[in-house]
Amino acid sequence: MRWLRRNLVVIAGLGTLAYMILPNAVVTVFSFNNPTGRFNYAWQEFSLDAWKDPCGVADLCGSLSLSLQIALWATIGATVLGTAIAFALVRYRFRARGSVNSLIFLPMAMPEIVMAASLLALFLNMGIQLGFWTILIAHVMFCLSFVVAAVKARVLSMDPRLEEAARDLYAGPVQTFVRVTLPIAAPGIAAGALLSFALSFDDFIITNFNSGNTVTFPMFVWGSAQRGTPVQINVIGTAMFVIAVLVVLTGQMVASRRKKAQPK
Repeated sequence: MRWLRRNLVVIAGLGTLAYMILPNAVVTVFSFNNPTGRFNYAWQEFSLDAWKDPCGVADLCGSLSLSLQIALWATIGATVLGTAIAFALVRYRFRARGSVNSLIFLPMAMPEIVMAASLLALFLNMGIQLGFWTILIAHVMFCLSFVVAAVKARVLSMDPRLEEAARDLYAGPVQTFVRVTLPIAAPGIAAGALLSFALSFDDFIITNFNSGNTVTFPMFVWGSAQRGTPVQINVIGTAMFVIAVLVVLTGQMVASRRKKAQPK
């Protein structure tokens, strides 16, 4: 019992991690499956056919490419706007600042289906044709709040004396921002950007309402599930998971090396 008490937190953490990784492990295992029917839900035999031809299913790679493009542009737009808004909310005082601060977080609290229906009504009333651009506008809108939250938290924790020291050393406003403020805020900006990319790439509900005839990867997966799930979907999912893990590990390694390189 003493050993259990000492290691209870570690055991709980490992159990939670295993619970979170289990679905990804199942997706990875079934990416090497060779199903006999249309559905890839029962293990039959080991095969590398899907990995050799990940684009073997019609329109799969096309929808994947479209989702990546939308996620990339949505990330850029939300990161630029969200960073500017976060700095404005923290550093400046203006009328309706409190209201703006509250409204900016509404997309995080609002159910996705409500936002999806509202955006659809807005686009239809404005006569905008549903497609790539309506999806992009919608994704920037709901990713914006997450970027603001991440960057704002980082900016609030910044030491203003560092910027004051830069100005005392005759650095101009632009030089101070580029060489002092931006590097300090960079982790928050990067966190918001990565979160935006993941949310945009993964979104289905808002995209489904505002896509028109445009088919993104999540919509392709949903449509395929109705008539038979190809193994290539598991291949793409496994590849995306591995890339995400590698990005996180690389970031941890870089941060660890920088910490060790700092003079004590």
